[in-house]
Amino acid sequence: MPVTTTFSLQRSLLLAAVAASALAFPLAPSFAQLKQPDATIQTPMGRAPLSFADIVERVKPSVVSISVTNGEGAKVAELRKGGKGPKGAPGGAPGIPDLPPDHPLNDFFKNFPRGGGGPEPEERPTLAQGSGFVISPDGYVVTNNHVVENATKITVSFDEKEKYEAELIGTDPRTDLGLLKIKTKNDKPFPFVKFAGSQGRVGDWVLAVGNPFGLGGTVTAGIISAFGRDIGSGPYDFLQIDAAVNRGNSGGPTFNLDGDVIGVNTAIFSPSGGNVGIAFAIPAKTATEVVEQLKKSGSVSRGWLGVKIQNIDEDTAASLGLAEPRGALVTEVTSNGPAAGSGLKAQDAIMQINSDRIADSRDLARKIAELQPNTSVDVKVWRNNAEQVVKVKLGTFPGGKEDPSKPEQVKPSSSNIELEQLGLTLLPARAGNKEGVVIAEVAPGSDAAAKGLKSGDVILAVGGETVSTPEEVAAGVQKAQSLKRKAVLLHVKSADQKRFVPVQLKG
Repeated sequence: MPVTTTFSLQRSLLLAAVAASALAFPLAPSFAQLKQPDATIQTPMGRAPLSFADIVERVKPSVVSISVTNGEGAKVAELRKGGKGPKGAPGGAPGIPDLPPDHPLNDFFKNFPRGGGGPEPEERPTLAQGSGFVISPDGYVVTNNHVVENATKITVSFDEKEKYEAELIGTDPRTDLGLLKIKTKNDKPFPFVKFAGSQGRVGDWVLAVGNPFGLGGTVTAGIISAFGRDIGSGPYDFLQIDAAVNRGNSGGPTFNLDGDVIGVNTAIFSPSGGNVGIAFAIPAKTATEVVEQLKKSGSVSRGWLGVKIQNIDEDTAASLGLAEPRGALVTEVTSNGPAAGSGLKAQDAIMQINSDRIADSRDLARKIAELQPNTSVDVKVWRNNAEQVVKVKLGTFPGGKEDPSKPEQVKPSSSNIELEQLGLTLLPARAGNKEGVVIAEVAPGSDAAAKGLKSGDVILAVGGETVSTPEEVAAGVQKAQSLKRKAVLLHVKSADQKRFVPVQLKG
C-alpha cells in the first residue's frame, strides 16, 4: 500500500477516535456553551455581540408606545357651530341643491356632507403615534416634542399591553424633547433605563427600540455612523445611526451594548419617507441636561445674546482683515435686546465668550444657550481692525420665528449705475425707500450671483459704512481696494432678513 494512502487512513482513524471520545467525554464546553454577559465577547478591537437577545430582554420592558389625541378636530367643529367655519353654497355644500322638505329627492341629498347652513359632520380628534422610554421607577417618560405637542390626551403602552394615561410635564421645541409622567394609583415601580455617561465611538453597535408604523416593541440593530451632524434644527449636534428607524420611532431610545440610552431618535433622512439607513438622534448628554430642567420647571431656560449671526468664511475674513475664517459675524442686533444695550454692533465679529474661543455661528449659539439668563459675559469682538471686549448681561431666550415676505422684484431703469467690480447694477433711492441702495441686476456668473445676491435685495452698508446712493457704494468699494482687500463686505437685506455678503473684487 502506498505510504500516502496509509497516512491518510491512519489520520482518518485518529480523527474518528477523537470525535467519538469528544462525544462520550467532552474535554471542554463548546463555544456556544460559554455564557457571556449580555451575549457579547471581548475581542482585541472591543466587544462584539454573539446575540442582542439578552440586552433586548433587559431594556425592552422600559420602552413604551405613545398614542396622542390631538383636539384640533374638535376645535374646528366648535368654530363651525359658531358660524366661523368654512361654508359651502347657501343651504349646503357646492353642488348640493337647497331642496324644500317635501321635495322627492330630499331624502337622497339630506345625508350628504354639507357646508355652513346644514348639519355638520362629526369632527373627530386626530390621532398620532410615537415612542418613548421610562427613565425612573416612578414613571417619567422621555419622548419627542413633535410627538406630544398640542396633545389633549396621551396614552402610553408597555410591551405587555399595559396601558396608562400620562400627563405632559414639559417640552423643549429647540431640542425636540418632551417629558411625560405616567398616571398611576399603585406604587409598583416601572422598569426603567438610564442615559449613557459616554457617547461611544463611530462604529459601535447600537439598538433602536420603538413603535414604527404602530408596530410596538420593534427592535433594530446598526452602528453609530457619525457624531456632530447638523440637520438644520437649531445649534445642537445630532448623532447619526444606521439602525432601521421609521415613522413612529420618534422619541424612542437608541441603546449601546451596556443597555444605556445614547440617543433619542428624532428624525430620518429619506427621499421615500421610509428607512434608508440614515437616522438622527439627540445625544444623551443634551437629553440629560434638557430633561433635568423639564422635570424641575416644565421648561428650559437659555441665555440670549440678542443678535443674528452668520459664519465667517475666507472671503468674509479677508474683507474684515481677519487672519483666519473663525468666529461669528453679527448681521443684526435685536432692538431692546441684551446686545443692543451693551454696545454690540452689526459687523462685529464675535471671536470669544469669556475664555472660550468661538469656532462658528453654531458654536456661539450653543455656548450662549448653555449659560443661564442674567449671566454677565465678556464678549471679545473684532471691530475696525482691532479686538475689543464688550460686557453683556444675557437675557432669556424667547420663542417664535420670523416669517419673511417675498423680496421685491425691481426692474432696471435708465438711471441705474453699474459697478463692474461687484457685478452689480444698482438703482438710486426712490420715493418710499427708507434705507439702502436697491440691486437692480446681478451679472450671471459673478461672485455676487454665486453668493446669492439677487434683484430686489437692498445694500445697507459697504465695509461698515451706511450707504443710501450708488455713489456711496462705489466709494466703499474704492476704499476696500485702497486697503488692498480681496473682497468687500456688503450688509444686505433680503426681505426681512439681514446678512453680510463678502463679494470678491475684480481686478
